[in-house]
Order: sequence, then C-alpha cells, then structure tokens
Amino acid sequence: MALKISRNAVTGGLLLAPAALFLWFFTFQPILLTFWQSFHSTPKGRRPSVFIGAEQYQYMLSDPVFWKALTNNLIYAAATIPASIILALVMALMVNSSLKGRTFARVAYFTPTVLPMVAVANLWLYFYAPDYGLVDRLLGLIGMGGNNLLGSPDTALPALIVITIWKEAGFFMIFYLAALQQISPTLLEAASLEGANRWQTFRRVVFPLLMPTTLFVTINAVINAFRLVDHVIAMTKGGPNNATSLLLFYIYEVGFAYWDTSYAAALTVVLLVILAAIALFQFGYADKRVHYK
Repeated sequence: MALKISRNAVTGGLLLAPAALFLWFFTFQPILLTFWQSFHSTPKGRRPSVFIGAEQYQYMLSDPVFWKALTNNLIYAAATIPASIILALVMALMVNSSLKGRTFARVAYFTPTVLPMVAVANLWLYFYAPDYGLVDRLLGLIGMGGNNLLGSPDTALPALIVITIWKEAGFFMIFYLAALQQISPTLLEAASLEGANRWQTFRRVVFPLLMPTTLFVTINAVINAFRLVDHVIAMTKGGPNNATSLLLFYIYEVGFAYWDTSYAAALTVVLLVILAAIALFQFGYADKRVHYK
C-alpha cells in the first residue's frame, strides 16, 4: 500500500514538474531577482553591482517623473476601468436582447479586441491627426477643428483613455454576455409575475447575478490599466512633457533607454506592490460581497 502511494506521489510530482519549473523560472525567480536587484546599484562597464540598501527607493521619493507617471496611471485607471465596464455591460444587454442584427452587432463590438495593439495605435494616429484626421474633421464641423490632440498636454492622456475604452469594452462584453445567457429564465419570469418593471428586474435580479463576472472583469481591467505600454510607445513616447507617461512605460524607459536596470527594478517592485494591494482588496473584501444570496 505504501509503495503504491509512493508511486502515485512520484507520478504526480513528475507530471507537475514541467509546470512548476516554468512557474519558477518565468514567475517566481524573476520576482525575487527584481526585488534583490532593487537594493543594488546598476553595473556599468567594469564597475560591478554593489549593495546600496534603499537608496533607489529614496531617490524614487524625490523623482518628479515617477510621481507624474504614477498620477497619470491613477487617472488613467480611474477613467478607463469604470467606463469600459459600464459600456461593456450596456453592449452585452443590447446584444442579448431581441435586437435585429445582433449577430453583426456582436462581431462589431468584439472586433477592436482582436486587433493588434500596434495596429490600433497606428489606426488612431490617423484619427487624431491634426486637420485631416477623422476626429479633427468632425470637430471642425462644429467650429472646433485644428487640434493636435496627441501633442497637447491637456488632451494627450484623455485621447489614450478613449482608445483603451474603445478596445477593452468589447472584450469585457463577451464575459457579460456569457453570464447573461446563464441566468435562468424562470427568475426573470418570477420577477415579471411579481410586477417588476425592466429596471427593477435588472437592479434586483440581473445585476446581482452578474457581480461575480463584474469582479472578474474588474480584476482584468485593473491589470490592463497598469500594464499599458504599447500605445504609449507607438503614439506619444510619454509626451508631451510626460503627460502620457504611465508607470510601466517609465519602467521601460528607465530600464532600456537609460539602462538603469536597478532603478527600473525598484520601480517594478512598487508596481507589483500596488497590484498586490489592489488584488488583496478585491479578493479579500470585494469577493465576499459579490455573490447573490
């Protein structure tokens, strides 16, 4: 019996070994090495890396570009997360109803999601082009043309926010649509028999049943809000005057443009701490309040 259990344990261990190795080499080891490197100086030429303690984090506190990037990222997240989720829910309710041409609508809503990030960036570069771009021409019809939306510090970040909402809403719509189709028709019929109107049915029956999906979508939206770098590189390079510099882009810029890998590691640790804190709140607090009872 003991030999059989031992063989089962060995077999299970061998089956798990490839996944465990990939998890170690591509997840846990990079995290530990990044944390370790953040307490060391960046090696340059023949000068090796040395332990410097928390100097990177102390410098970060006085780094105005870091605070600008963090502020931009918080504004970006606060704007894109609720807007994309609300729009996704509205679109899912539309294509789940008896709307004519709903199959075409589903395809149209989901199409931005499957487009490559760089292709989307180049498409919107044309839309935002001054004078001849689609957006500026439409604004010109009401006497507000001649705008350089990506070249102005006041409009560059909102322009990126619009792109993100346009691209992510269709992706989140798929999850809401799947959740809507799992709701039992008997619940909706019972609400109708009780005299509930459409708004009351949505508020008291449908929306509470969608809360687990909303939590899942929110987690994805938060992760996406703090990992955007493609559009910034392709469209603005963080400008003008760091108006569109987000935290991950600043990490990329410090690590690969300035080649200060240790400071980039410290910035990465801060980003991981922010995401971990948000995840702990979402799973530890919000998860207890999303299930319909």
